[in-house]
Amino acid sequence: MNLHEYQAKEIIAGFGVPIQKGIMAETLDQAIAAYNKISEETGNKVAIVKAQIHAGGRGKGGGVKLVKNLDELKEVSDSILGMMLKTPQTPGGMDGEGKLVSKILIAEDAYAPDFDACKELYVSILMDRDKQCNVIIYSTEGGMDIEAVAEETPHLVHKEWIDAELGMQGFQARKIAFNLGLSGLAFKNMTKFITNLYKSYVGSDASLIEINPTVKTGDDRIIAVDTKMSIDDNALYRHKDIAALRDVTEEDPAEVEAGEFGLNYVKLDGNVGCMVNGAGLAMATMDIIKLSGGSPANFLDVGGTADAARVEQAFKIILKDKNVKAILINIFGGIVRCDRVAQGVVDAYKNMGNIEVPIIVRLQGTNADIAKELIDNS
Repeated sequence: MNLHEYQAKEIIAGFGVPIQKGIMAETLDQAIAAYNKISEETGNKVAIVKAQIHAGGRGKGGGVKLVKNLDELKEVSDSILGMMLKTPQTPGGMDGEGKLVSKILIAEDAYAPDFDACKELYVSILMDRDKQCNVIIYSTEGGMDIEAVAEETPHLVHKEWIDAELGMQGFQARKIAFNLGLSGLAFKNMTKFITNLYKSYVGSDASLIEINPTVKTGDDRIIAVDTKMSIDDNALYRHKDIAALRDVTEEDPAEVEAGEFGLNYVKLDGNVGCMVNGAGLAMATMDIIKLSGGSPANFLDVGGTADAARVEQAFKIILKDKNVKAILINIFGGIVRCDRVAQGVVDAYKNMGNIEVPIIVRLQGTNADIAKELIDNS
């Protein structure tokens, strides 16, 4: 589950990570109130207005802007709220339709009072599946596309692997601060920053935390100016407070709808709709489609308790994708009975009445003979 910047910052701040302070706003009046409060607390009229969407590169699309007074705040906030923001990471990239901005973050000027004395760094934590442990990736080149930095100047990207049982060790935090070229108070603050950031990663069951930029201020403080955070869905049951932060408006509507009916659905770019029971068989089915020269339009696991109602809903979700030119149903009747799925297919076809794409059905296992008869006689 992805989080907005303002939500992620609130979580890591709870673990003692210094953050760029800000207030989320959904209306122009709320933005004005937030600006006035931050200006009063900091004594600085300069603030940053940030669009809150689940995508990086917001600044490239005009979603992050600096304001110097209340009039500029009103103008910028009004222009960003309600805009379709296009970034390299929104669907279709800069040429796509973008994402609707319904929330903005009014944030303090973290670079004050001496912008030139500040240094932007890069820090992220994620799972290294090859080494089966967490890894901290960091660089002195923050505020840029880390992919470009890694490709053009790989020697500037460092990695520190963390033993799962031992956890973050003091010498590792000091090593990171040293490799970032820090000394004195900044060195000390970075060791605290990275230690607490790792605690927030583990403590919230995150799958990714990316702080870009992490800023060393002129007075040697270390602050998280931007925060990207993803939580492991499998751990949300023990983080009810984090689960409540889910913003379904940022997710694919079809995937949200599928989840409400107990269907595991992920939209893809192909044209062959898939309806399968079991995640493993679903993956194998997509492989077969690719091997045969086709391209799957989705991953859809109807689960082991598929009934007529669930199958009909699966049809509706698949057919919402206008790219679908055919539907392949591949069911192994182990837990689920093939005749129940077959009846669901027949009922869905009758109830919907507007399925214009060919449907190919493969049913094998419990009551497969009855299922074939049901379909043949439909």
